[in-house]
Amino acid sequence: MTTDAVEDYLKAIYRIESRAEAPVSTSQIAEALDKTPATVTSMVETLSDRGLLSREKYKGAELTPAGEVAALEVVRRHRLIEAFLAEQLDYAATEVYDEADALEHHVSEEFTRRVERILDYPAADPHGDPIPPADLSTPEDAGTALVAALEPGERGTVARISDRDPDVLEFLVDAGITPGTTVEVVDVASFGLVTVRTSDGDEHGLPEAVADHVSVRRAAESSAAGDGQEASDA
Repeated sequence: MTTDAVEDYLKAIYRIESRAEAPVSTSQIAEALDKTPATVTSMVETLSDRGLLSREKYKGAELTPAGEVAALEVVRRHRLIEAFLAEQLDYAATEVYDEADALEHHVSEEFTRRVERILDYPAADPHGDPIPPADLSTPEDAGTALVAALEPGERGTVARISDRDPDVLEFLVDAGITPGTTVEVVDVASFGLVTVRTSDGDEHGLPEAVADHVSVRRAAESSAAGDGQEASDA
């Protein structure tokens, strides 16, 4: 059995590992959870003793296979709840994280399965983050960082917008840069400003720190993904 705090740590470490190379530093975990380094160090030791983390002094920690399975279970519940809130209760993408964060510790596996079935087995949550399947295998990455994926003049489909910064998330949603939206990179300035054009013709200047929160699939990749989906539906 895991406590709410243990689940929060496992989820946070999984999210950090998903966007950066392991091992994860104490300071990264502390920032993600708004905890003091001393508190994080104590919990990391506890998780290591329980076989959920492996750690190396001065380098950081990473999830063990058992820790990854436990983290995926929490992430699966969280993202399915987010999808349920958005699709069934009309929550905005900017509102679902905190609600799901409160609920994820208190729902059963049966509830989770029923939510998944009602939603027709969604592949991603409202932010485009992939939902781990019932077998808790690791889901595929949701696209590639915008600046790395597209050169000026190239187009792609937004696969994911990070929810780790509420202000950035709100900015992207207000700009219409959400999963499924087609974007074209118009220009990348030398000082880091990325100008993109959405499918409605509007242009938006994204500071590099904001653009880093957007993952896309190039136009060819998006088409191939759609063809594959059509084939699987046939």
